[in-house]
Amino acid sequence: MALPVSSPMLLTRNLLYTGITRAKKLLIIVGTEKIVDFMIQNVDSKKRNTGLEFKMRK
Repeated sequence: MALPVSSPMLLTRNLLYTGITRAKKLLIIVGTEKIVDFMIQNVDSKKRNTGLEFKMRK
């Protein structure tokens, strides 16, 4: 799992959890300890604006 330096909005605990739980046999995290720590602490959850509801109503 690559964890590059990026926007704090993308570095969330949910994303880290998803990457960890989807690993079947082995997980290698490529990134700094600082980024992993930030992700663990970042519990912000943003509402995704995919437009799916609009598309389904069309």
